[in-house]
Amino acid sequence: MAWLILLAASVVEILMGLALKYANGWTRFWPSVGGVAAALASVFLLTLAMKHLPAGTAYVVWTGIGSLGITLLGIVLFGDPVSAPRIACMVMIVASAAALKCIDG
Repeated sequence: MAWLILLAASVVEILMGLALKYANGWTRFWPSVGGVAAALASVFLLTLAMKHLPAGTAYVVWTGIGSLGITLLGIVLFGDPVSAPRIACMVMIVASAAALKCIDG
């Protein structure tokens, strides 16, 4: 169950990143409110997951999924650049998070 909560926290973290992009430097009210609300919800869910998972592993998985998700959405939605080094970094994020999960169970 803790892993599902952590996955939910990561998805909400991605939503936070999108909302903050659309907030345009805090100049748009509703995306700004959504970004803050998503940040609070994501940290709340992360805290719940950390009750049953090692803190380091939970944090790496949370930030990894969030980073990967917002990077991919940036490419798809905002035309962020795609390059071999960026893809290699995304692969390393996934590999690191998966390795920690395997080590810690």
